[in-house]
Amino acid sequence: MDLAGIGAVLFDMDGTLVDSDAAVERAWERWAAEYAVDPAAALAIAHGSPADLTIRRLLPALDEPAVAAAAARQLALQYDDLSDVTATPGAHELVNALARVALPWAVVTSADRRLAEARLGAAGIKAPVLVTVEDVSVGKPDPEGYLRGAALLGVPVARCLVVEDAEVGLRAGRAAGAMTAALKGLDGDLRLHDLGQLTRGLESAQGAP
Repeated sequence: MDLAGIGAVLFDMDGTLVDSDAAVERAWERWAAEYAVDPAAALAIAHGSPADLTIRRLLPALDEPAVAAAAARQLALQYDDLSDVTATPGAHELVNALARVALPWAVVTSADRRLAEARLGAAGIKAPVLVTVEDVSVGKPDPEGYLRGAALLGVPVARCLVVEDAEVGLRAGRAAGAMTAALKGLDGDLRLHDLGQLTRGLESAQGAP
């Protein structure tokens, strides 16, 4: 794909800019034990999705107040579990490259603001624009978050590149009308081996000094 036409980059957080996979898995395993859910079933569908959406799929008999309470508990298990949360390889270099080529960027995450700020802080990443699950009425795979991110940056979504490591997020990016870059062997308009590949591509296309 032609990266010269990219006007902004919209990043997922967990697994894309922030390596928090172990913390996410620990939280879901503890939550599953508390709610008598098969932890493997939870982990199979949880990545990249808002907690309430995952919980509705795992426990369809719960009413809305019970879903909200279960989702709050799942997030609570994650807030202070930051011991091994770091930036993903190449994330800092990519963020620095975006500054050099003057490309605006945002983070669009299924986490709430408290968790997103904690994990980004642990990774040493300061997002200029942050869209969390609290800023939208419907989470991924709905496109609302990515549409909001593009609007806050003032860039048409068709000129935005969504960078994701989960199929649910790629579905959201495609539904928004953005171009997509996929990590971890997933399919997007651009398939990334790592973030360094995107850094090199954007610097070359954007004419980095």
